[in-house]
This record gives sequence, structure tokens and C-alpha cells, in this order.
Amino acid sequence: MDFSKKYYLEDKSSSLFTLYSLPFTACTLLIAGCMLLVGCMTSQPPVVKLEKANVLPLQIDPHFAFRKETQFFNEPTTFRKTSSDAIGFMRRSYMWPATTKLDRDELRGNYFNFYWWNHGAPEDVTIRFEYRQAALGNEVLAREITYPNAHGSIRSVFKVIGDDYLENGRVTAWRALLIVKGRIVGLTQSFIWK
Repeated sequence: MDFSKKYYLEDKSSSLFTLYSLPFTACTLLIAGCMLLVGCMTSQPPVVKLEKANVLPLQIDPHFAFRKETQFFNEPTTFRKTSSDAIGFMRRSYMWPATTKLDRDELRGNYFNFYWWNHGAPEDVTIRFEYRQAALGNEVLAREITYPNAHGSIRSVFKVIGDDYLENGRVTAWRALLIVKGRIVGLTQSFIWK
């Protein structure tokens, strides 16, 4: 096909759409779609385990708030049989891509999702997850994720799985803190946290 000539699909005198513009349009849409996907993909900053969680002053700020928390205890031996496809799918999704028993053991444990927001000016925000595990009694363990220039709605994921879960048991109590400039500006906790 000779792309130097204009081949009109409809009326030769009135159509603005030409066949040689089709490859250009397709390439443009493909590039725009790829740029959109790359822009939407944001990876979560790394989770850092703390040796000791220091005590911080409490100064609640209305610009910061937890919207929702979800938990999932991934221990297949405790699952009840269900006929719901949705529940079965969710359980299998937490075990993906495990193929061996060792892989499955690495994915067993507690999963916590915290949805929070900052409606004020962008700030460097650290979310700290403090928790107790069954085998450790009242010892408090902590993990943190830091978000530079956090603004808007954010989802933070904490996992107590694998060896942490197999050696110390399930999480029995927890709390999550939003920390800005060394002070607690938002918090949520389980009902048995002391």
C-alpha cells in the first residue's frame, strides 16, 4: 500500500479520515495507554522493622485520618468450608503464587490493610504498625513505612507472615499511627489494645 497517497474510506471529497493516519492513530493511542499505566503504577515504599518503638507525643490533626482497616488471617487449617466463590477466590489469592508447602508456609499469617488520607498540605508521613503476638505476651513489635510528600488517599499494607508468624503466633492486638514531624497526628487500634 502506498502511504504517500490519501486513500479515503468514504466520499473522496468530504472525509477527513485517511488510511495512512490509522497507523499513526493506533501508535499514539498505544503510547498514551502505556504512559497512563506506568503513571498509575505506584509501588509501596519498603516496610522497616523497628528494634524498639519510641513513645511519641499525641497531637491529633483533622487533616489526617484513617478511613478503613481490613484484616485477613491466612491460616488454611482454620478455614470453614464455604460454597461462596468470592470467599474461595479471596483465600486462594493470598496463597498465590505458592506451589510447594514451603511456599505456602511463607504466606501464612496476618495481613493488614490501612486506608488513610491527608487532606492538608503534602507532608512526609510515617505510618507505624505496632502489634503484639500470641507467643510474645506483652512485648510490642513495630514496623514502619515512610511516604515522602504524602497527600490524598493512601493504602498501606503490613504483613506478619512466614517465620514471624510461624515462630511467634498470630497477631493478638495492634494499633496504627500516622506520624508527622515526630508527633502522632492520627491513630486507630484494635479494641483490645492497651
